[in-house]
Amino acid sequence: MQRRVAHLPLHNGKAPRWLFDRMTRLAGAVTLIIVDEYGPREMLRRLADPWWFQAFGCALGFDWHSSGLTTVTCGALKEAGKIFGSEMGIFVAGGKGGVSRKTPQEIEDQAGRNAVSGADGLVHASRLSAKVDSAAVQDGYQIYHHNFFFSRDGCWCVVQQGMNAENRRARRYHWLGEGVRDFVCEPHAGLHDTAATVRFKENRGILNMVAREAAANRSGCAGLVGQDPDAVIRELRRITQTPDLFAPEGHWITPDNVNLPRIAGIIRRAHEAHPEDFETLLGVPGVGPATIRSLSLLAELIFDAPASCRDPATPSSRTKEGRSWADYSYAHGGKDGTPFPVDRETYDRNIRILTGALRRARTGDREKTEALKRLARFEREKEGTPLQ
Repeated sequence: MQRRVAHLPLHNGKAPRWLFDRMTRLAGAVTLIIVDEYGPREMLRRLADPWWFQAFGCALGFDWHSSGLTTVTCGALKEAGKIFGSEMGIFVAGGKGGVSRKTPQEIEDQAGRNAVSGADGLVHASRLSAKVDSAAVQDGYQIYHHNFFFSRDGCWCVVQQGMNAENRRARRYHWLGEGVRDFVCEPHAGLHDTAATVRFKENRGILNMVAREAAANRSGCAGLVGQDPDAVIRELRRITQTPDLFAPEGHWITPDNVNLPRIAGIIRRAHEAHPEDFETLLGVPGVGPATIRSLSLLAELIFDAPASCRDPATPSSRTKEGRSWADYSYAHGGKDGTPFPVDRETYDRNIRILTGALRRARTGDREKTEALKRLARFEREKEGTPLQ
């Protein structure tokens, strides 16, 4: 498995502070136990599994179908990293909205402080995974949340989420670095390709440039950027000014929804960057969904190399060995009262049980107990505070 997808309804609201503090402590304790028992790579593998991630968020106190589970669970893990430091075994960068744009700098900062190998490669993986799901895969979901998780030995995973305002749904994309061999050709291994290959203009505008059957189109896009930019722009202008060239009515690209002057500038800048392949082209600053769509259309017409309209996502499995991840909401309840209000007494008792087990397991290991000392101080600060 390299990349998987989960579908969720969009929800408003946020986790109250009293619950988020508990989420942070429990998320940190669970991560420490998994890292102690199985190593950092196993924690990354689990975060990259949509089923496990959803169950984890439910156990932390989120309602099973809430889109907010993604951002808050990732946020709790990031806060836990501030408490435990490098002893947690994994590092967390990025977040929601504007915070996601700080991900490369956060990766470099944490890598520098903790002697993490291959920081440049980690930054590249973060940027390209975001570009793939926002520009190379145009499925109607706009990426607004990006978290990058990595270990000291350079292993990584990504959890990012997109929003579709029209159908009020969210789609979560999971990446696991150890399985990625090619960022732009089927990075979502394990998803089924059951649809026939058809041209993307016939399928409500879905464009999947990372489909295996789109290889020739990807090559054509990179080849076009290497040609005379003025000739490419003239051809693009001719196509967008003759929408009756294509059937049916309502084709996905017209002069009304393509900013030709802006795309012309981007094509010229891309030409000057001399991209050798589609992956390099995708990494050129400014190359986004509109540019990729335009080049893909030209590549199809000029080289008879269709892209793909195949949606790369298939519904995530709701069960694993007979259990639904919704069942994990029954561990502590859900913040909105589903299946019942959060049981704070049980939640706090379980945190104490887990951290107590960690302390006993780490007795005599001075380096490992440093993180638990910080957690103990955090716990003492909370003691005496009445439950709200």
